[in-house]
Amino acid sequence: MANARKIAVKALLEVEKEKSYSNLTLAALFKENPDLSSQDKALISNIFYGVLDRKITLDYFLSKLIKTPVSKIKPFTLCVLRSALYQIVYLDKIPDSAAVNEAVKLMKNSKESYMSGFVNAVLRNFLRNPVELPEGDTVDDLSVKYSCPKWIVENFIKDYSLNDAKELLEASLKAAPLYLRVNTLKTHRDALILKLSQQGVEAKSTETENAVEICGGMTFNDNELFKNGLFHVQDLSSQKCAALLEPRENERILDLCAAPGGKSFLVAQLMNNKGTLFSCDLYEHRTRLIAEGAKRLGINIITTKTLDATKPLSFSEPFDAVLCDVPCSGLGILRRKPDIKYNAHKDLGELEKIQGQILRNAAKLVKKGGRILYSTCTIRKAENEEIVRAFLTENKNAVLRYEHTFLPHKETADGFYTALIEIN
Repeated sequence: MANARKIAVKALLEVEKEKSYSNLTLAALFKENPDLSSQDKALISNIFYGVLDRKITLDYFLSKLIKTPVSKIKPFTLCVLRSALYQIVYLDKIPDSAAVNEAVKLMKNSKESYMSGFVNAVLRNFLRNPVELPEGDTVDDLSVKYSCPKWIVENFIKDYSLNDAKELLEASLKAAPLYLRVNTLKTHRDALILKLSQQGVEAKSTETENAVEICGGMTFNDNELFKNGLFHVQDLSSQKCAALLEPRENERILDLCAAPGGKSFLVAQLMNNKGTLFSCDLYEHRTRLIAEGAKRLGINIITTKTLDATKPLSFSEPFDAVLCDVPCSGLGILRRKPDIKYNAHKDLGELEKIQGQILRNAAKLVKKGGRILYSTCTIRKAENEEIVRAFLTENKNAVLRYEHTFLPHKETADGFYTALIEIN
């Protein structure tokens, strides 16, 4: 167990210092430690993502326990304190004494061993005198209670309501469901569910056609069904969004911001692998991922292209439809990527300019009577409704056909916005 906790702290330290992506950091550490058991990996993931999720709350606890500002605590010591507090407060199956003792052991075997007594004292003080969370509804109170930066709390309240904001914040701390999309080019839903059950994976159908929910977890890299292309991983809101385009056989379709490829894969399947589909992204390594996914799924109508969708674009012919799943602040997927909330506030105004420019560029590539699907995985209205309204005001030949915001506290899906626009 001590080894698992050490790796969790190392992962937290790397994210804290390097501002690297949490999923990539953890994957790299698992690769470096191939002898880890499944139980160890589960504990590491639980502590790692749990601390990221609850960091503001944990730092509030610490601020009430020590006189030194949290920002002044050495990084390794701070990560050990956060991980131990997380275990004490949120992991019922771990005895408090074990959380404290293992934290002290980590400190004694580190370059900051002189801080082991400090860590021991802080944690035992918390056990004797637990810190209560604030109960008010001020932005400061909600930020601490739901471990979310104040600017996000303010946005949720402004765009929705206080009650909705609280429910959104509550939902952001819950485990995200796992959904698969059946590859109808190779199998059907009932057959996939049966094959998954034969592997010991519990799966069930959903109200969304050809969408499967996984009950519990599963791994993909070594899964034969995954390697044989019988499904791809895609949340329900993303599946529903792509289906709104109603792609048809032999159409010519463009996906401007396609990586990692989920919408392109689904569109190709809905086209019965007949027609033309360009899947584009800004970086070559991301378009390479799309090409690899298409090959695994047996899709041959996808042509990948590396391009900057904010720049003038040139294609030989106009398109029947264009997808614009634009870069965004990601506030609809906080429960999947908790590190987003600590980084997403940078250059929001610049992000909104990029979103508007991509939408305008898409309009120039659509034939008369064609359609544009604009989408984001955020729920900020400044990146969604306001971008679309500005576009409609500028383009009198554009008609809004459909618009919907998926809210994770109201639907079993990630937070997501989608708008279907027709160009006349």
